[in-house]
Amino acid sequence: MNNVELSKRQQRIVEIVKGKGPITGEQIADILELTRATLRPDLTVLTMSGYLDARPRVGYYYTGKTGGQLFQERMLKMRVKDFQSIPVVIPESASVYDAICSMFLEDVGTLFVVNGRSKLIGIVSRKDLLRASMGKQELEALPVSIIMTRMPNVTMCAPDDSMLEVANKLISKQIDGLPVVKKDSNGEYDVIGRLTKTNITKAFVFMGTEEQAK
Repeated sequence: MNNVELSKRQQRIVEIVKGKGPITGEQIADILELTRATLRPDLTVLTMSGYLDARPRVGYYYTGKTGGQLFQERMLKMRVKDFQSIPVVIPESASVYDAICSMFLEDVGTLFVVNGRSKLIGIVSRKDLLRASMGKQELEALPVSIIMTRMPNVTMCAPDDSMLEVANKLISKQIDGLPVVKKDSNGEYDVIGRLTKTNITKAFVFMGTEEQAK
């Protein structure tokens, strides 16, 4: 992966494969005057990281991919369903006061509003609730449906979307989180999860710790 700091020997292996590939592990070992067993961990790291690839009875060859390309490919393979959190939903009949209480009790930055059939109809953010709280209206009497962002203006994602795609949505829309949804036969959406900036951060941490474990 692109954020792996290669050792001097691994860098040398990459240079050899780049210049002489395809080349076998035994040939690389001979050039470095080392045993094949000594090189095996290095070749595994370089192959799993994407710098090198290998073909049976042919040997190792350089992929030609930059660190940025390897990083992008890895992110594209990571799916929302592997990192999503449990959603926090409230009914459209809930008041702004109820929404504020739910947000603090659940320690989330976004609430998903559903109708009587538990279908997504809107989304409420911290900014929405703060804006409503600054007015003179009675919060317990003000329905959350008045201040929420309504469908179809809600940005959503699906379980099989890539984490990179969703991260781009969060950045471009300047939002903290979005609902993970599943579309039913009537074209309505069930909320099955939430994906936030925290989940994106967890994905980065996972990538780093997974690489260290190899």
